[in-house]
Amino acid sequence: MPIISMFYGIIVYMFCERNVQHKKAHIHAEYQGMEIVVALDGEVLAGDIPDKQLKMLLAWMAIHEDELQANWKLLSDGLDYFKIDPLK
Repeated sequence: MPIISMFYGIIVYMFCERNVQHKKAHIHAEYQGMEIVVALDGEVLAGDIPDKQLKMLLAWMAIHEDELQANWKLLSDGLDYFKIDPLK
C-alpha cells in the first residue's frame, strides 16, 4: 500500500481498490497496530484508532482535502500518487 504521509505515529495509505470494498474515496491509516478507513468526507468506514489520533487525522484530511482528492483520481486512473505533507 502506498504511504502518502506519516505524522505523530500515524501512517496514512491510499491505493486503488479494484474490488471496490468501500464505495467512497477514502484513506487507510494505522496507529500502533490499530487500523481505520476514513472516507475523504470524514466518515469512518471501518476500524478504529484512539480519539486523539483520529482528531489529528481528520484535521490533516481537512487541510489537505484537495491533495487527497487529486491522489484518489490519480490512483483510480492507474497513475502514480504523490506524498502529502504531514501534520505539523
